[in-house]
Amino acid sequence: MTAKPKKLVLFGAGKIGRSFIGQLFSRSGYEVVFIDIDQQVVDALNQKHSYKVFICDTNPETIVVENVRGVQGKDMEKVICEIISADILAVSIGKNGLKHIVPTLSRALLEREKVYPGRKIDIILAENMRNADRFLHDALTDVLTESYPLDQRVGLVETSIGKMVPFTVNHQDNDILSVYAEAYNTLIVNKEAFKNPIPVISGMQAKENMKAWVDRKLFIHNFGHAAAAYLGYTHHPERTFLWEVLENESIRTFVREAMQQSAAALQHEHPGVFSSVHLQEHINDLIERFSNRNLGDTIFRVGCDLPRKLAFDDRIIIPLMSAYKNGLPYNNITKVLASALRFKATDINGKMYPPDIEFHERLKESGALHTLEEISGLTESEAMQFLNQINETNEL
Repeated sequence: MTAKPKKLVLFGAGKIGRSFIGQLFSRSGYEVVFIDIDQQVVDALNQKHSYKVFICDTNPETIVVENVRGVQGKDMEKVICEIISADILAVSIGKNGLKHIVPTLSRALLEREKVYPGRKIDIILAENMRNADRFLHDALTDVLTESYPLDQRVGLVETSIGKMVPFTVNHQDNDILSVYAEAYNTLIVNKEAFKNPIPVISGMQAKENMKAWVDRKLFIHNFGHAAAAYLGYTHHPERTFLWEVLENESIRTFVREAMQQSAAALQHEHPGVFSSVHLQEHINDLIERFSNRNLGDTIFRVGCDLPRKLAFDDRIIIPLMSAYKNGLPYNNITKVLASALRFKATDINGKMYPPDIEFHERLKESGALHTLEEISGLTESEAMQFLNQINETNEL
């Protein structure tokens, strides 16, 4: 008799959920159960039990992801039943989405404890956010009964999500489940957070010092991506794709130098974890990936949502404040900030992202100083320091 496959229950059938997390676990022999509130996606998963991931690269590839199904996220009882019998869980729904699954997840953990007393479960936090483990831990603690031993039963496993998945790609496939992504396929997870033995998943790498790896994504990947979009738009507002602006050697050089300043701040925050050689190789690799014509990633997608990307805990302000407070050079990082304040890219329909419209209305009404205080959490003196440096270099 064939052994029943292990089961991953994954909250979120979005781009990262399908192209990355679901794909890795499915190819490693797991049944993947997607929990999602999009009924069209759920129905398609249950009709086809498979979907395609198109790898956009110089050597294109089509991956067929099999042994999948969907459950409507609003059907709490069905979701709870899936979690009770799951071997491992994962979430890929964004910070705001995490709040919404807490009631269902907490109930499921309590029911699971009744059915399987003492059985542990790990949750892969496939989120592009700092301290996702602490965020979910605090949210669960607020609603779970005091008698439930959360810290003994549940492993909250932070990740570093480096896979780039664009909004859309000009492709012939019209399947609602099909997704297009780059070839990069490495999932970095926190080795020290698992309660159960670490599963053997192709492409998954368990690392120590996970906070440093999460910050590597933020300080270098997220920051560099944003730098390319903001500088690219400033100098070539007529261009659509990220690869187009990175063909400009001066922009490419500046992005590399800005990433190097951010990398120096990262090394100061996490001494001894990353060598300068490792970080330079990572920067070079990322710039090549950002320049991938086949991926078709747009300046709009990479740069939009200014209120989030200029927040105190995101890709521009964290490395900027780290360099500033530790006496490291940050002039190139402030140039990225200056370009971000000018960013008005539009989508394929010629429309700006709604939060970006609101951001620029606030910028016009309140000025850069007060906007940075409100959006980025900077003190008046900090905001003034950065704006003065920007003005001295005529970046605004």
